[in-house]
Amino acid sequence: MSSKKAKMIVEKDFKVSDIDNRIYGSFVEHLGRAVYGGIYEPGHPDADENGFRKDVIELVKELNVPLVRYPGGNFVSGYNWEDGVGPKADRPRRLELAWRTIETNELGTNEFMDWAKLANAEVNMAVNLGTRGVDAARNLVEYCNHPSGTYYSDLRVSHGYKDPHKIKTWCLGNEMDGPWQIGQKTAVEYGRIANEAAKVMKLVDPTIELVACGSSSRTMPTFADWEATVLDHTYENVEFISLHQYYGNRDNDIANYLARSLEMDDFIKSVTSIADYIKSKKRSKKTINLAFDEWNVWYHSNDADSKMEPWSIAPPQLEDIYNFEDALLVGSMLITLLKNADRVKIACLAQLVNVIAPIMTENNGPAWKQTIFYPFMHASTFGRGAVLNPIVSTPKYDSKDYTDVPVLDTTAVYNEEKEELTIFAVNRDLEDSLLLECDIRNFEDYKVVEHIVLENDDLKKVNSAKNQAVAPHSGGNAEIDNGLISATLPKLSWNVIRLKK
Repeated sequence: MSSKKAKMIVEKDFKVSDIDNRIYGSFVEHLGRAVYGGIYEPGHPDADENGFRKDVIELVKELNVPLVRYPGGNFVSGYNWEDGVGPKADRPRRLELAWRTIETNELGTNEFMDWAKLANAEVNMAVNLGTRGVDAARNLVEYCNHPSGTYYSDLRVSHGYKDPHKIKTWCLGNEMDGPWQIGQKTAVEYGRIANEAAKVMKLVDPTIELVACGSSSRTMPTFADWEATVLDHTYENVEFISLHQYYGNRDNDIANYLARSLEMDDFIKSVTSIADYIKSKKRSKKTINLAFDEWNVWYHSNDADSKMEPWSIAPPQLEDIYNFEDALLVGSMLITLLKNADRVKIACLAQLVNVIAPIMTENNGPAWKQTIFYPFMHASTFGRGAVLNPIVSTPKYDSKDYTDVPVLDTTAVYNEEKEELTIFAVNRDLEDSLLLECDIRNFEDYKVVEHIVLENDDLKKVNSAKNQAVAPHSGGNAEIDNGLISATLPKLSWNVIRLKK
């Protein structure tokens, strides 16, 4: 029996923020088998009349994804949106330079909107500010959102879409600071074009919300200066600045790997500070929020991707097969996003299907759940409402890159409407279970409904189409007595403790 203990106090009034459901967003890029062979595979036994895989749609619905970013990613910086609309027989095949494949344009804007409707998701549409600019951006908004009676809105109607798509959230390009990006720009160049695009897009549709590109990661040499400069130019015309971050366990150091979410938290706080500095500098009353629109674990597929032959159609790319330890870090990253829900209003797990994704498919075969599917599904399903700020005391440890890493990583979500309280918790301890005592005395008459646990003795264990070796169970031992929850959190585990009045 472990002697390690952690304590929590959860109060209704200690509220961080209401959670914007878009924090559980995801991402589909024209990359690898995300679109072709992922969401769209005509001729598959489970495809509908439009070629959409119904088995994939069911899994996306299970993840409860409210928002999907599209069509990129690096792809968007070389994309002509007009290539993907109108009769399929007339659509051009293009060299796709971001990932060095051939893009058939068989699926484009309208088809993706159809798919999103089936998956119960809104779309976060990106415009190309790499090879294109202000004109193409305003035309795309007109095509998608204007009712009719103008060139581009009538073009949409002629393509069989009488009603406008009413896309609310738009990204102004992608990772424009990156040397790998088609049409890379300096912060001043990007800030200027993003602001001009924002102005005309909002003239076409004043109801839309816009995301300006932040740094491609915190390790970029231009980080912080980039955000400050871009926001200096765009502040009054955008609502969000983006963050991107991926982690990997290349040196096989689990204690250090599971502490990476502290870095993510610091990144969020840094970007928040920069945004608020520009707010002060401009004496603005407006607050810029954060869109963490690419986040995940990504490193398993790097070697395979470096050997890929160019100019094929929908080859397997970025097909990370996730193990149990990856699911633990993803759990902590979700907790980190929730803890910062007062400023992080949009987040997109990158990506959704086949490409660094919770859902995998086999061409002409089954679809299946990766290890990371489960913490995301739990957070998205039970993490709706308001995030609370619990008082936590926990043992800590030091790792190679981090000091004072909390063994217990946790947050609590209160859904007042449903009278539900959910505690999400990761036990980072490598050796021992953790005894959790949680005081919820002002949640009168609340009972434990379920204590879900994701645990495995093998950190490197993976799932496959034939074997769900890493899957959660509801056998956790959380119980409540007189307003005090006691629970054993197994070593290296993701836990969801659900309570209801």
